[in-house]
Amino acid sequence: MIAKIINKIKVLSDSIRFQETIFTLPFAFIGSVIASKGIPELSQVLWITLALTGGRTLGMASNRIIDIEQDKLNPRTQNRALVTGDLKKIEVATLAFSGLILLFVSAYMLNPLALALSPLAAICVFSYSYFKRFTWGSHFAIGITDSIAPIGGWIGVTGTFDLEALILGAAVACWVSGFDIFYSAQDMEFDRANNLNSIPQKFGLNVAFNVSRFMHISTSIFILIAGVMNNLHMIYYLGWGIATLLLLYEHSIISPKDMSRMNVAFFKVNGYIGIILLIFTIISFQLTNG
Repeated sequence: MIAKIINKIKVLSDSIRFQETIFTLPFAFIGSVIASKGIPELSQVLWITLALTGGRTLGMASNRIIDIEQDKLNPRTQNRALVTGDLKKIEVATLAFSGLILLFVSAYMLNPLALALSPLAAICVFSYSYFKRFTWGSHFAIGITDSIAPIGGWIGVTGTFDLEALILGAAVACWVSGFDIFYSAQDMEFDRANNLNSIPQKFGLNVAFNVSRFMHISTSIFILIAGVMNNLHMIYYLGWGIATLLLLYEHSIISPKDMSRMNVAFFKVNGYIGIILLIFTIISFQLTNG
């Protein structure tokens, strides 16, 4: 019985790709660290983490239900648990609802502004799955949705919405949009055959990769601006430089002609970027305050 429960939890976790929280969670912490000009209170870190976990759970679980018919047809997604029958819709729907409740409770525990904005965050993470049905700009909808992470981290600490938070959000929006564009290139032919919209499907691979490069150049610029606006220590810019080199590296190992290393670029390289920036942001304040 216990083994079945553990296995069900693992299947649920794999289904919503909980491990990919590593993409945005560091940026939520970066927002909170800069906002507090150091390490935030432990309670703030806890509730920010739970809020982001709840929002991501809501978004990914909803996506699995919303996209199930496309997932049944797409060879890349036919092994997903909801398609194979390892999970039932009611189980995934319950998971989505649990994520929604966790988001609201966590926002309530942070401050009034976080609570007031939590329904908007919920709408964003729920609705982005529909954008691919009617616009090739769906990548930007995903980017804007993930930009909630650093903005939410900032608001979770300060209880205010400030320009500095928007700059951090813009960095994440460009970053996520950029890698979603080249990741979606794998589904270009499937999207064309099934009337789904994306930049690769609409404009072709060369344009898609150029747009992705532009978005990641913008990412680097916004990360740099965030450091300048917040008067961060020079060590922060070493982290910015490493993150920029990682962005350049992921574009060097994939191209319209060779996407064989897509998973390396998408999962591994992108996973390092937020962690590195978080480490150097914390060090920046330790050097400044210490």
